[in-house]
Amino acid sequence: MDIVVTTKKLAESCRELARSDFVTVDTEFLRETTFWPKLCVIQMASPDHAVLVDALAPDLDLEPFFELMRNDAVMKVFHAARQDIEIIHHLGGFLPDPVFDTQVAAMVCGFGDSISYDQLVNKITGARIDKSHRFTDWSRRPLSEKQLTYALADVTHLRDVYQFLKANLEEQNRADWVREEMQVLTSVGTYNVHPEDAWKRLKMRVRKPRDLAVMQAVAAWRELEAQKRDVPRNRIIKDDAIYEIAAQHPTTPQALGQLRTTPNGFERSRAAGGILEAVKAAHAIPDKDLPAIPKGKATPNGSSAAVDLLKVLLKLVSEANGVAAKIIATVDDLEKIAADDDADVAALKGWRRELFGETALALKQGQMALAFDGKRVIATERNGKRIPREKLRAGK
Repeated sequence: MDIVVTTKKLAESCRELARSDFVTVDTEFLRETTFWPKLCVIQMASPDHAVLVDALAPDLDLEPFFELMRNDAVMKVFHAARQDIEIIHHLGGFLPDPVFDTQVAAMVCGFGDSISYDQLVNKITGARIDKSHRFTDWSRRPLSEKQLTYALADVTHLRDVYQFLKANLEEQNRADWVREEMQVLTSVGTYNVHPEDAWKRLKMRVRKPRDLAVMQAVAAWRELEAQKRDVPRNRIIKDDAIYEIAAQHPTTPQALGQLRTTPNGFERSRAAGGILEAVKAAHAIPDKDLPAIPKGKATPNGSSAAVDLLKVLLKLVSEANGVAAKIIATVDDLEKIAADDDADVAALKGWRRELFGETALALKQGQMALAFDGKRVIATERNGKRIPREKLRAGK
């Protein structure tokens, strides 16, 4: 099996793929030793053409691939698209558009919350994908024939999955639902990395505003340093060290070296200087400008029971419509709806409001109820009359 290793061949292949109205795309990458994903292989397929690209080939220019990804006349089809799009955004400086994520579409079409790609392929096409190479080191060369076959299968089966799901969505008048979800995947804000927000990845182990300021400053410094050096965050300094620095506030190399979470001699490293500068910057913040310690979510009296009822309703609506509950509403959505009829949550907007939000508000306001019919939970009107299952479907 041939793999593209030259810019000329890549350009020819991309021109061929661009003749179709859609192209399926997948990438193989490594991230264990880098901050940014290291692109190793690109797989693409149209209805009558399939291509494997060695992204590590010397002197290979990926511009023909980027040109295809920018082509708004060609639908770019991914499964679990976020990481693939993140790579394109990082290397090419743009976001592919339009895109179609079969993972999202599968949830809308009733394949459950967490069906894997190989399970989805099997259910739709009957084919079984050999996943024995899923943990391959894709940076090692040469790649074996089995590895190439495995990689190509990810996009050739995806053609059939896409066409099935696309037809299913159109049949159920749900194509707009998926298009709405794709707006998040094609938003620059989804992929922008903000070092000042890096502390949000950490556990909240501080109790004082000044400690939080130190944690924020050191976490932001680590994020920038990891990006600049292209190494994982914990290669710079581990999370536990940030927690201890936030508690101890070391301002000298000696104090930094005495921490139990820093390795011997760390205080003499270049990184030590950056950490001490971050601590000093946090100390310079006036008391009135210190960050507030995040408070846990306040749960109004009785709202936990309301959330439980909304969870049951969500399950009923999910099953009645054949849409994964996970994509309709989150637990956070339900908690906010329980507290506020006008909550700013996705479940009360767009297709989700039609599907679930209006019914959720009706339950909360006493216009409907939940009851047992034998061992089954059913929805009823306020007078006790059963609401037929089909009435819980979108548009009914």
